Amino acid sequence: MSDIFMTRLHELTVVLYALCVLLYFIDFLHHNRKANRIAFWLLAFVWVLQTVFLILYMINTGRFPVLTIFEGLYFYAWVLITLSLGINRLLRVDFIVFFTNVLGFIIMAIHTFAPVQIDSAVKAQQLISELLLIHITVAILSYGAFSLSFVFSLLYLIQYDLLKRKKWGTRLLRITDLSKLEHMSYVLNVIGVPMLMISLILGIQWAYIKLPHMVWYDSKVIGSFIVLALYSIYLYMKVGKGLYGKSLALWNLASFLIVLINFFLFGKLSSFHFWYS
Repeated sequence: MSDIFMTRLHELTVVLYALCVLLYFIDFLHHNRKANRIAFWLLAFVWVLQTVFLILYMINTGRFPVLTIFEGLYFYAWVLITLSLGINRLLRVDFIVFFTNVLGFIIMAIHTFAPVQIDSAVKAQQLISELLLIHITVAILSYGAFSLSFVFSLLYLIQYDLLKRKKWGTRLLRITDLSKLEHMSYVLNVIGVPMLMISLILGIQWAYIKLPHMVWYDSKVIGSFIVLALYSIYLYMKVGKGLYGKSLALWNLASFLIVLINFFLFGKLSSFHFWYS
């Protein structure tokens, strides 16, 4: 009975989240401050529910819940909601919050309506270690930074197009200026790259200890290093070459596409990442 209740509560959370995204969309189109305020408090309530679910799951399993794709998606969505609430309060960039929550809602919906992977959870219990927990947690946090960086770059391209077509208006002002969007995108990548690098180092260390016969040309391993290389090239182009503008934003968008491919697809093709087994 309690399992059914928790399932329905999760589904209710998704419905509330969908309503929140809808209200942010109304604000996006019509600059409706009332809709924005309601959406913020609704999102805060969703965050409270998600945090409670996260804590209850931790109490039930006795560990931090990131060892399966089912858990990882939930934590990823929680990170995105947490970041969007912080941005709403600290930066006051409404469109960033809207696009971040669209992404967060997609992740949350996939998590809620995907089948529970029991076999994967069993393997997670067998292979659990503090090193592995830190490895996966830091990787997801880096993905959160890359996600927000992607949103900033996406808004940069939208703002760039509006300016090029001389579409002046309220929407142009609310997106904020190009330099700020580009700077925030860069700052988030500066945070994300070392976090991903640390995660990979810890992951390699864990694999060396636990999986001595690990295949180094495994798709997930290669994919993770490709992601690190792409974002490192981004930083080099920005800092070393002094590149800026549309081309850098497009590179950032393409890099995030590889992040999603690595997160969802390469794991399924992996020969040892039990996350997706």
